[in-house]
Amino acid sequence: MQLEFSFIIPVYNRPDETQELLESFVGLKTDTNFEIVIVEDGSTLSSKSIVDAFKNKLDISYYFKENSGPGDSRNYGMQRAKGNYFIILDSDCILPQQYLSEVEKGLEANYVDCFGGPDAAHQSFTNLQKAINFSMTSFITTGGIRGNKKSVDTFQPRSFNMGLSKVAFLASSGFGRIHPGEDPDLSIRLWNLGFKTTLIPEAFVYHKRRISWSNFYKQVNKFGMVRPILNSWHPSTKKITYWFPTLFCLGFVFAVLLFLININLGLIAYSLYFGVAFLLALVSTKNVVVSILAIPAIIIQFFGYGYGFLKSTIAVSVLNKDPENHFPKLFFKSK
Repeated sequence: MQLEFSFIIPVYNRPDETQELLESFVGLKTDTNFEIVIVEDGSTLSSKSIVDAFKNKLDISYYFKENSGPGDSRNYGMQRAKGNYFIILDSDCILPQQYLSEVEKGLEANYVDCFGGPDAAHQSFTNLQKAINFSMTSFITTGGIRGNKKSVDTFQPRSFNMGLSKVAFLASSGFGRIHPGEDPDLSIRLWNLGFKTTLIPEAFVYHKRRISWSNFYKQVNKFGMVRPILNSWHPSTKKITYWFPTLFCLGFVFAVLLFLININLGLIAYSLYFGVAFLLALVSTKNVVVSILAIPAIIIQFFGYGYGFLKSTIAVSVLNKDPENHFPKLFFKSK
């Protein structure tokens, strides 16, 4: 089958990011034709003038719709795309020149109906963005799965860098209304339908994450709240590893209590962990400031996710609360 690629990009109040992303499309080194579908999700800051400026350089279409969330906007774009294989990106990404050729190479070697790619920090990113990228992709924090780990048999692609065939989209009806969490939910439903997913390590993007400390905490806290909901929907996917951030946080509290009665072993262990994290960040980024910032990034990531996971587990699994009624901010309403 000849693959015809359509890039699907939902946008919400991000014209500057849209321009950066489209500039990286112009710089792609590929002979493959592709189209770009921009879906403006009810923005008040329009990207239309940005898109129009690229129409003489790229095969690009623009749609404006009422705000209904990124998942529904991706579905909207895929319904209108001309290609038979969709590549979904977030607007805060930048593509390296070899991106599409690496996607093609990966699919030629091992065709799947759904793939994911890693994210990396571009040299132009701020120190904070680089520190958060390290925290989100390092083996010492997430097992490296969001970064560049090859041996992943049941990889759950993330929608900032995700490929989906038209066949799989039509069979699954695409993304659901939960957000975040709509991408792992789709992956699991695809597995249940008999489709395969994989990671293409070389098909990475530079992912800005448009992050401040407070926004980073809100993001990872939502990630934590979503996972028990997904576990309740798809019980076979439960893993003990999802508990690690919560256990990390509870262990830290216990270590502090022990310190108050002159038992230092717990805090020493945590100090060693953060020391190793600093050294790994230093080796990875070769930047002392980024390596220092990586420590609070890891703490915020673990405590934000861990607290959200524990709170949601109690609500959904212990108190049997309806997720949508109890956590309405995690769901977009149907249109």
